[in-house]
Amino acid sequence: MLTLFHSPGSCSNGILYLLNEIGAEHDVSVVNVLAGDQRKEAYLSLNPKGKVPALRLDDGEVLTEFQTIAFWLARSFPQAGLWPEDTMEQARTLELLDFIVGSVHMRGRTFIRMPHKFVDDPACHAALQAHGRQQVANGLAQLEATLGGKPFLLGRFGIADAAALYVLDWAVRDDIELSSVLVAYRERLHARPAFAASADNWGST
Repeated sequence: MLTLFHSPGSCSNGILYLLNEIGAEHDVSVVNVLAGDQRKEAYLSLNPKGKVPALRLDDGEVLTEFQTIAFWLARSFPQAGLWPEDTMEQARTLELLDFIVGSVHMRGRTFIRMPHKFVDDPACHAALQAHGRQQVANGLAQLEATLGGKPFLLGRFGIADAAALYVLDWAVRDDIELSSVLVAYRERLHARPAFAASADNWGST
């Protein structure tokens, strides 16, 4: 059975959502990042990077990094239809994943929540947080432009939408205003059965 090492409310929400979207039998092992569980030997022996998500496969192999896990799930469960056949659509999927995780998350939201990781001087924290909020807003505007009039980023639901969901939830949590288009998009993602199936381990939205 697959085991997801997961911190509720974190980016691993997107992987939890995908597991339920494809209907994969899985266990959830909660990693309390606020208590520092990700830095303890028990977890580091599994994932030396000391972060979530991590996915342990049936054979004991462990995958890390959101994009990698999402790709593996889509390719390993083809019946779910989450990996496109068209090469350009595959490239666009990877492009979106890299943008959401690498830019909106890492170059935006991380500055909002953890400015102390970048500079020790508390006087600089507010400026970093403001920068992060602007980067998130810019990223969300780009996602809205990609969405256009489509129900999902590439027309039909795919793994990039699961990444978009966690950054949209974070934006709401951080009081970053969403456009009416993104509000409706987030509501569509929350309305899918995968969200209800994830509720027990979702955390704050």
